[in-house]
Formats: sequence, C-alpha cells, structure tokens
Amino acid sequence: MNKQITDFLKHHFRHFNAAALIDAAEGYKKHLADGGKMMITLAGAMSTAELGLSLAEMIRQDKVQIISCTGANLEEDLFNLVAHDFYERVPHYRDLTPQDEQELLDRHMNRVTDTCIPEMEAMRRLEKVLVDEWMAAEERGERLFPHEFMYRALLSGKLEEFYQIDPKNSWMLAAAEKNLPMVVPGWEDSTMGNMFAGHCITKDIENVHTVRSGIEYMMMLAEWYSNESTDANIGFFQIGGGIAGDFPICVVPMLHQDLQRENIPVWGYFCQISDSTTSYGSYSGAVPNEKITWGKLEATTPKFIVESDASIVAPLMFAIILDW
Repeated sequence: MNKQITDFLKHHFRHFNAAALIDAAEGYKKHLADGGKMMITLAGAMSTAELGLSLAEMIRQDKVQIISCTGANLEEDLFNLVAHDFYERVPHYRDLTPQDEQELLDRHMNRVTDTCIPEMEAMRRLEKVLVDEWMAAEERGERLFPHEFMYRALLSGKLEEFYQIDPKNSWMLAAAEKNLPMVVPGWEDSTMGNMFAGHCITKDIENVHTVRSGIEYMMMLAEWYSNESTDANIGFFQIGGGIAGDFPICVVPMLHQDLQRENIPVWGYFCQISDSTTSYGSYSGAVPNEKITWGKLEATTPKFIVESDASIVAPLMFAIILDW
C-alpha cells in the first residue's frame, strides 16, 4: 500500500507536538496490534468539521470499538449527510458584526465558527424522521438510546433521498451498519434533544422516558467495559475535552470504587488532542498523570497528549493508523 501521508508525516513531524502526534498514533497502532480495543471520544463540533471523511474508514476497518460523543456530534454528522449543499462557509467569521449575525439568524443559518448549518434542510429534515421513530417506539412500548434512534433512522432508508455527500463519508452511517456501541452523555444538550423535549411538552410524545437517559448510558458502559476488558485492554482516544471524554473515562473508578468489582483493568492506553490549558482547574486541560490519582490510569499506562487543533491533528493521526 502506498503510504504517502504516513511517510510525509514521519519525515517532517519530528519534534514538539508534531512528534507527539507520531508517538501517539504509533501507540494507538501498537495497542490494537497487541489485541487491545479502543474508545474514541468526540467533543466540540468534529462532525461539522467533517471528521467522517477519515473516522468512517476507522470504523469500517475495526480501528475503533466504541464511541462516546456529544449530542451535537451525533446529529451534526447526519445534518451534513442530508443538507451539505445548503451549508454556507463564512471564512471571515471573525469580522462579523452583531447585525451580520442577526442576518444569519433571519435566514435560519446557525453558525459553528466558519460553517453555517441550515435549519430547514438539516435540522427539520432529520426531526421529521426522528419524530416518526420516537412515536412508533412509544406506541410499541420501546425505549431506546439516542444513538439507536439515529441508527434506525439511517437504516430505514427514509433519509437516503436527501443524501448530499458520498455516504461512505458519514461516520454515523458506518457506525449504524456495524451497530457500533456508543455513549452519548448529555444528549439533552443538543438540537434533537431540545426538539424531543418540545414534542413531550406538546404531548406528541407522552412518555419522556422513550429516549433512554445518560444514567442508563453509564450503566450500559459499565457492563460493556466489564465484559470487553476480560480479554482485551481498552484504550481511550480523546478528541477535545468536555463531557464526551469526562463521562466515559469515569466508568473505571466507578467499577472499582462504587461497585467494588475486582479484576477490572484501568484504561490501557490514553491520548488526548486538546488546546485547553492545565490552569484554573480545567478537566479538559488536565495532564494525563492527574488521571492516575482518580484511578483512571496507572503509572505504566501509555499516555500521550497533543496540544493542538483536533480538526487538523485527528485526521492526520487516523491517516497513520489506517496506513494512508
């Protein structure tokens, strides 16, 4: 296989954060080669950054076994899938005046840094399909996790007529096709979460518990980790900070300290791509060694931190892991 990107990176990325990128990617590959499994966590707006261009292939090639992401990343990959041609890029976003922002709002264009997501073509289009899934589940007495409803929407084919990118570049579609385990803490803090709350208020959906909760996600993750760690080390690859990383990494100390379960290994690899600082009590900026004191990592756990822009670093690391 022609590994042009990998060869370029290894030739030029020799020091500082560049070298940390290489070391962490090689550590990721070694972890998998030794029989380990990997969780990837997605913070920020990585789906709107179109990380699916590389993450979808990571999923297809079994380079990731479970994902934790924010509700925004869960839905924004689908927004991009069905409304990409309606997105608008604003390269000069730093120069926008309050009036410029108001004009974007008036056109129902929701800005994420330099990218505007169209409400009608993206959010409302997905809402219509999900409401049907929510109501059908309620009628059957089913309760599903947020990502399971998204998987159903994708696999039902109801969105296919709206696809505006090559579906191989949707990481959510790749995950749905593999039924990849997923954790979405704080899903309520998302556009679809707000819409679900609205439909519960108007009584279109009467059972608020039709969508399963974050506590249930932790319970599911505890069982998944307990089962999967019996024959494989589980690694933790954190993109950004926030709840997508903070929530799932705590499953290990919970298993140890709260459930008193024995023979549960700590995370077997850790890497974080972050531009957060370590000062002022920042969880997202905490250096990996701090996690030793919380029972999440051990002194001997391979640990890496790449202090850089995840939208640049993550695709490059995935390229190395995929031998591109």
